[in-house]
Amino acid sequence: MRRRARLVTFWRIAVLVIILGGWELAARLHWIDPFFYSMPTLIVAQIYTWIVHGTSQGPLWQQVLVTLEETVLGFLIGAAGGIVCGILLGRNKLLADIFSVYIKVANSIPRVVLGSIFVIALGLGMASKVALAVVMVFFVVFGNAFQGVREADRYMIANAQILGASPRQVTMSVVVPSALSWILASLHVSFGFALVGAVVGEFLGARQGIGLLISTAQGAFNASGVFGAMIVLAVVALMAEGLITLLENRLLKWRPAQFG
Repeated sequence: MRRRARLVTFWRIAVLVIILGGWELAARLHWIDPFFYSMPTLIVAQIYTWIVHGTSQGPLWQQVLVTLEETVLGFLIGAAGGIVCGILLGRNKLLADIFSVYIKVANSIPRVVLGSIFVIALGLGMASKVALAVVMVFFVVFGNAFQGVREADRYMIANAQILGASPRQVTMSVVVPSALSWILASLHVSFGFALVGAVVGEFLGARQGIGLLISTAQGAFNASGVFGAMIVLAVVALMAEGLITLLENRLLKWRPAQFG
């Protein structure tokens, strides 16, 4: 396993070096236009400038913190709402039949488009970005929670009921643990959607944040700034992915180790 881990690490680094080296070489030889596509050295220089001298909106850490706060709030609210509604409708067929058509209609609406409505209704502050992040997260988590509840083992539910468990006990002791792997799987994807919602909201109108940084760089035709902001977002997303993976491993200790 250690040998395989070293092999995977080597090839990951090799692929990254090939991509970045090829990009740098292509830009320097003008196979691609560095004005539009920049080059890794210019992107690193741009990020260094932001770290040392700050951005036009203020220190870089402040922009990251604003976007991260909007993302985390939207993620937590959307995930909590999706889990509760998914379990509730998954356990109650009548409610599922009543609200299914409305959920399908709401889910069919391109959610990014709602960002403009939220900016108009809630202003340029944090509320409009959080609202868009909530909408982006809710349906992903809801769908997985709902399906996870529906996939719960019927024999285990029947056995719990035979032993005298109340509906609440069945839900909390059988259904929720059964759906937990579905729910946690959706969290990996939904945090990225929350980040997208926050950045798109900032892109549409904001006073601070990485989305505004991207918008400003785009307006100045600064390709290095756009790519630099994307790398900052990627670092934030990878850190969040690591934290969610730790949470998943802690909550699903019973699951056998997976090898691939």
